[in-house]
Amino acid sequence: MWRWGVAERLRQTHGLSDEQREILATVRAFVDKEILPVATDLEHADEYPQAIVDGMRDLGLFGLTIGEEHGGLGESLLTYALVVEELARGWMSVSGVINTHFIVAWMIERHGTPEQRAHYLPKMAAGEIRGAFSMSEPDCGSDVSAIRTRAVPDGDHHVVDGQKMWVTNGASANLVATLVKTDPDAGHRGMTTFLLDKTPGFGEVAPGLTIPRKIDKMGYKGVDTTEMVFDSHRVPSAQILGGTPGRGFYQMMDGVEVGRVNVAARGCGVAMRAYELAREYARRRETFGRPIAEHQAVLFRLAEMATKVEAAHQMVVMAARRKDSGERNDLEAGMAKYLAGEYCKEVVEASFRIHGGYAYSKEFEIERLYREAPMLLIGEGTADIQKMIIGRRLLED
Repeated sequence: MWRWGVAERLRQTHGLSDEQREILATVRAFVDKEILPVATDLEHADEYPQAIVDGMRDLGLFGLTIGEEHGGLGESLLTYALVVEELARGWMSVSGVINTHFIVAWMIERHGTPEQRAHYLPKMAAGEIRGAFSMSEPDCGSDVSAIRTRAVPDGDHHVVDGQKMWVTNGASANLVATLVKTDPDAGHRGMTTFLLDKTPGFGEVAPGLTIPRKIDKMGYKGVDTTEMVFDSHRVPSAQILGGTPGRGFYQMMDGVEVGRVNVAARGCGVAMRAYELAREYARRRETFGRPIAEHQAVLFRLAEMATKVEAAHQMVVMAARRKDSGERNDLEAGMAKYLAGEYCKEVVEASFRIHGGYAYSKEFEIERLYREAPMLLIGEGTADIQKMIIGRRLLED
């Protein structure tokens, strides 16, 4: 009989507390029971996973990193990243539902005024307020300085005009942290983050604020990705994150930094699932009188896949722990995001090859993963952007 023991040794994290291990075991059981059996059907239907989202709320995942004083669990970035690995192993879109929420909560907790923290964080921890994060625009991708959406002061309000793009949770969220220009001549110092309240859904979700439609994507389905259009939208100036204009770029980059750890964790989770599928298929599928896992070509491919999963996981752990220690981690986060994204693509493709012709069928889960993996090459900065960040940090004194 063909025996496998090494799979359980992948993605081990040393030094975790009993509480962290309990959280991860609970999430893993939730994924196996509530996500994996329905993920492919929901993904093919591009259906929002409401029952899964409700389950994550009941588990307290929306408040995982929010401080206990605000009703959250007060867990570390490392714990969050490991939870994301488990969720992405079930279905990457589910991890996307909580990622932008997590980034917005992180930004409010670290940069918000006492009033903003007291108002938003308890409701975010309970899942009553759901956050989205908006920085990109139709005419700018990696060049954040090229954003055109503007906010002009008008008494105790600002008037916002412009258009945002690629807003994950744009329809389902009722709070959007949005980067705009308040002083177009001041470069990065002329950018400000506003906390915009809105109603969930499509159409005009606040006076002068419209969510036109859900963008139809190749993969990463289920979660809503939208545009956001401003037409003289009035927002109280008290909704400026931190209360002072001109700090938005720094605040957003802090959010993106932890977001890159999240995307790296997603890549590791998806790669792990692709490896699991390939391993199980290779055990069952026989050619020339024996399981294909016993053929050297397939065995070597499995070995390479497992090594890449483990390497990506350890990079995620390193980047998260460095941020948790209070140190700057843009180098480690960039490396983790770059490596995990590239390795995820390679592991998923290797699993696709092991499945042979069946991988091309929508009846097999690997077909879904094959369409989802490319998003990880783009989200929170492309590979080239990560290499630019890594290179510049390495050349610093």
